[in-house]
Amino acid sequence: PTPVIRWIKEGGELPTNRTFFENFKKTLKIIDVSEADSGNYKCIARNTLGSAHHVISVTVKAAPYWITAPRNLVLSPGEDGTLICRANGNPKPNISWLANGVPI
Repeated sequence: PTPVIRWIKEGGELPTNRTFFENFKKTLKIIDVSEADSGNYKCIARNTLGSAHHVISVTVKAAPYWITAPRNLVLSPGEDGTLICRANGNPKPNISWLANGVPI
């Protein structure tokens, strides 16, 4: 008999409101993907004669993006200033500091 197909995300849940099934549940579609969607997804096919499954590993890559965008500072002589550069991505970006184009 035609198997019933089910999808699960190992160690978590399928993304709520962003998961759709196509082609009689043979295709899992996730829209607006984020890094949290990385992981192992398992497709399970089951009928009265048994079951079979396959695990698909999904890795979400992301270009560097700002967690907190840097802000300009206006300081007077003798004041202290703090510059914050918080960025993320996958792979994790390297952060470099330069003053007038020269590494510090």
